[in-house]
Amino acid sequence: MKPPASHASYSLRTRLLLWLLMPLGLISLLSLLDSYFSARQTANDAADRVLAGSVLAIAERVFVNSNGELDVDIPYVALDMLTSAAQDRVFYRIDGPDNRFVTGYRQLPVPDSPARLLSLGPMQFHDSRYRLDDIRIAVHHSAASSGLKSIPFRVSVAETTVARARLTNEILLRSAFRHLILILSAGIIVWFAVTWGLKPLEKLEQAIGRRSHDDLRPIEHTVPQEVNGLVQHINAFMAGLATAIAALKHFTGNASHQIRTPLTIIRTQITVAQRAKTVEDMHDALDACNLAIGDAERMISQMMVLARVDEKASQELRKARVDLAHAAQQITMSFVPTASSAGFDLGYEGEDHLICVGDPVLIGELLKNLIDNAIKHAIGGDEITVRVTAVDGAAMSADALKAETSTDHSTHDLAAMRWACLEVQDNGPGLPADALASATRFSTKSHSTKGTGLGLAIIKEIAALFDGRMSLQPDEAVSGSLIRVYFPTIPLEDET
Repeated sequence: MKPPASHASYSLRTRLLLWLLMPLGLISLLSLLDSYFSARQTANDAADRVLAGSVLAIAERVFVNSNGELDVDIPYVALDMLTSAAQDRVFYRIDGPDNRFVTGYRQLPVPDSPARLLSLGPMQFHDSRYRLDDIRIAVHHSAASSGLKSIPFRVSVAETTVARARLTNEILLRSAFRHLILILSAGIIVWFAVTWGLKPLEKLEQAIGRRSHDDLRPIEHTVPQEVNGLVQHINAFMAGLATAIAALKHFTGNASHQIRTPLTIIRTQITVAQRAKTVEDMHDALDACNLAIGDAERMISQMMVLARVDEKASQELRKARVDLAHAAQQITMSFVPTASSAGFDLGYEGEDHLICVGDPVLIGELLKNLIDNAIKHAIGGDEITVRVTAVDGAAMSADALKAETSTDHSTHDLAAMRWACLEVQDNGPGLPADALASATRFSTKSHSTKGTGLGLAIIKEIAALFDGRMSLQPDEAVSGSLIRVYFPTIPLEDET
């Protein structure tokens, strides 16, 4: 069942067809209007030539009789030419000087022509109505001569417009039929063309429909260029969604794994306290429970940091300029009271300013976890030192190969870069050799030994976000641990 759409859907095929046929229909309508006037003009021109011929034929038969008056011998063959094409009727009228009626249809309407205007001139055509019919009138001015005098006259011949209208309609209908064929052909062609053009989208729809809900692979089907951008955005969205889901699975997996041990310890100590036979035993169990709660609080805090790291990893990370030396000095100073109360002399040495690539918030979390981890696990020692120094690629490569917990990378690539090295060194007991390899992996700690929790694992993940490296190894000069985190530096010419 399809989910209800928030907006009414429409057919792309129908919309394209309408966008084509609507302007095409308007253009055809304008063309038909022009065709109508052209057809009427063509019909009038053809009929007017025949009408003019009849007028001239009658004018040639006008003469002056023996009484000195106008007379005419009507050539009815000329009138028959007008009535043979259709059911048209023909009317004529001949007038002499001063509009004096000579012969024909007396009521036939003709333009008034005073005697002074009855001179030789071009043929004149007029439209009028006679006996409830539309008529076309041809008027010709001429003169008849008897040798002694010349008498002007006017010949008017009119015919009904049935044949003209029929010819106009025939021409218009043929033109309309051609336009209709054109519109229908264009519509059919566009319908099939759009259907064929949408085939790749239909195949894409079928391919996506066959996928399972957890299949977020990029779409690699061939699509038209017009929707290539849409497919790219869908692929980018699916890639971001896949990264977000992976980050969520990563976080929930770590959360369930890491919280389980403190909760188990708390439950066990509560059971021990309930079964204690003396007050001292109960206090010991409650103290152990309190320590487990503290560990759980620290674990939850670290999980929140890890969630923030996962969120940054699932987004397009915005890398900024970070003064690693200045940040290390500030955070070291903020931890001095805590370290002092735990019996440690916490101090900073190294560069005053060193710019690297990173995120200020995450770099700060990394520094806090490094120092907190040293305070928690350097039991038996009394000194913790934080350093920030600039190193070349060769020194960094040698340290990366030496440290078992560092990520495998090409030493050639590492040697070609400049690095900012952040060190946290303590003189505590250090980690056993067999614990170094697993120190930066997400794992719970056992009941009997102090582990590293999530601290070093978070440090490693933050460093990886900014193409950094982490090295964890025993201090060869004195007892204790030495943790190094490397970040790519910004070239000197870019630090201004």
